Amino acid sequence: MQKHAFTMQLHPGQAEEYKRRHDEIWPELVQLLKEAGVSDYSIYLDPETHILFGVLRRTDDHTMDDLSGSEIMQRWWAHMADIMETHTNNEPLARTLQPVFYLP
Repeated sequence: MQKHAFTMQLHPGQAEEYKRRHDEIWPELVQLLKEAGVSDYSIYLDPETHILFGVLRRTDDHTMDDLSGSEIMQRWWAHMADIMETHTNNEPLARTLQPVFYLP
């Protein structure tokens, strides 16, 4: 099992909307993520900088890199594109974080 951490950028004033959309996350998206090997997934917000911090666990044989080809993922990205920084294909602009400390 791997731990994966990343940041994304939310547009100012969109925190409540971001939370609302995730409170109503589509069951088919949850299933897709689980099938890709994702579990224990959390997203946190720094309200001063609007930076989102995500951390999840994924299996060693995860298929997260294939998610971009999924119609469900494409619809979710389009659904979220108006409230956060994205690439031209609506994929969130995510920056992978490097681990520097761990206390088991």
